[in-house]
Amino acid sequence: MNNSKNAFFKLLSYIGRYKILFFLSVVLAGVTVVLQLYVPYLFGDAIDGIIGAGKVDFSHVTFYLVRIGICVGICSVLTWIMNMINNHLTYHVVKDIRAKAIRQLQYLPLSYLDSHSTGDILSRVINDTDQLSDGLLMGLNQLFSGVCMIIVTLIFMLQKSLLITVLVVVLTPLSFLVARFIATHSFDMFTKQSSIRGEQTALIEELVGNGKVVKAFGYENRAVERFDEVNERLKVCATKALFYSSLTNPSTRFVNSLIYAVVALSGAFMIIGGSLTVGGLSVLLSYANQYMKPFNDISSVVTELQNAFACAVRVFELIEEKRESEDPSDVLSDAEGVMEIRDVSFSYDKSKRLIEDFSLNVPKGAHVAIVGPTGCGKTTFINLLMRFYDVDSGEIRIDGKRIDEISRNSLRESFGMVLQDSWIKNDTVRNNINIGKEDATDEEIINACKEAYSWSFIKRLPEGLDTVISDDALSQGEKQLLCITRVMLILPPMLILDEATSSIDTRTEVRIQKAFGKLMEGRTSFIVAHRLSTIRNADIILVMKDGHIIEQGNHESLLAAGGFYSKLYNSQFQ
Repeated sequence: MNNSKNAFFKLLSYIGRYKILFFLSVVLAGVTVVLQLYVPYLFGDAIDGIIGAGKVDFSHVTFYLVRIGICVGICSVLTWIMNMINNHLTYHVVKDIRAKAIRQLQYLPLSYLDSHSTGDILSRVINDTDQLSDGLLMGLNQLFSGVCMIIVTLIFMLQKSLLITVLVVVLTPLSFLVARFIATHSFDMFTKQSSIRGEQTALIEELVGNGKVVKAFGYENRAVERFDEVNERLKVCATKALFYSSLTNPSTRFVNSLIYAVVALSGAFMIIGGSLTVGGLSVLLSYANQYMKPFNDISSVVTELQNAFACAVRVFELIEEKRESEDPSDVLSDAEGVMEIRDVSFSYDKSKRLIEDFSLNVPKGAHVAIVGPTGCGKTTFINLLMRFYDVDSGEIRIDGKRIDEISRNSLRESFGMVLQDSWIKNDTVRNNINIGKEDATDEEIINACKEAYSWSFIKRLPEGLDTVISDDALSQGEKQLLCITRVMLILPPMLILDEATSSIDTRTEVRIQKAFGKLMEGRTSFIVAHRLSTIRNADIILVMKDGHIIEQGNHESLLAAGGFYSKLYNSQFQ
């Protein structure tokens, strides 16, 4: 329940940004409740004008009926305005929370994104905020009105009978005790339900996104079994949550009926004793119903709120996750590419060392190739260069500056990076290419396309550079060519090529290698490659194994040494 309370107070801080709307909502809730409860009071007075057969005071009855009509009309208009305000307030609050969650994702370290499934993160940002929206809207529409209804009803009841009011108040705690017991148990179930729903979303995203692999390997039945297992856990958890929450309404209705019976019985004896009129009893019975109705509404709201708070906890966990370390103000400008790496150690899992005592000096304009078996630390080294992760110990310097003492943005702007995995956004070809240089002219973009050999397929598209593409619209090779074009456009002072031509046909690869040769002239470059034929001309070849540099030199010297590189190279050409 502490998490629920914390989520509630955090929500209040977001609602506080719309103080005027919130204040208007509360005021209108109070006014509409007063008008609703004033109507039974007027009906009681109208009933007392009907004394008996042939003894009806029509002017008296008409007077109160007119007032009833006016009250109902005003109440209807104000309720409509209040609902509009609540809708506006709710969706703006949820918009702010979702926007903050998205902004937070941009500043979270890659370690967080690597340790949480995409589906779970999507579930927090989309599904959980939707659930929060539903719960918050119901809470605003019914919770405040319900509380006002309870307070104002007691005030009106006191004017009719102190004894009956006291009896009603004494029986009221029964509803609170029942609601508290059920809310405590249902919150835990709703929290677990949200977590499993995120797991289910992650699994669906995984299976749908890799549909071809699932079918190619005949994984369909096992995929269904995995989904059924998660779905079964979600069903059990959701059933328990609904069971506990559904107990609230019948339990409070039982208490309602008990209170109604007490009011009716005690009121009947008071009429016989002459201390209460028939109209007065009808008012009290109506108020007894009105008084307990909010408890029924609140009990149903509690179910939604518990679900909403459980979802809010997950969203706020994301929003409050520790961001990347603060960015220094110093910038790296006009980088020459002189690099010093001193005694660097790093591991993703601190109990398992990956890179240890890694040292390297790279002169300006050198072409450094990194080779080695899968899992030896090649891509990890690139991650450290780009400060996607920070080193555990040691230091990396560029042009004499420690990279952890310069801003990440200026560091990354100094590198052009082409990865094995290509990212294409749903936008025009032009906007996919000019990501790093938004003010590029069409002439510059076309020249970059020709240099990267992507122009041949781009000009065949229906609208050329203005064709809207998606990740599924292009082949893997075409996507990689677009990513190479991005780098050709910005001409950065340093390059990182991580299997940059892995998805390109051999003929085009030869051309791309020539283009890279021109691009790398005078630029410090790091090339991660499995195909050793592509890195024969590198100035420095680093051979890595288990996070260590085990050999270092150029192609000829490493072959002559007859070590690990020689065996690796010969194995590809035997």
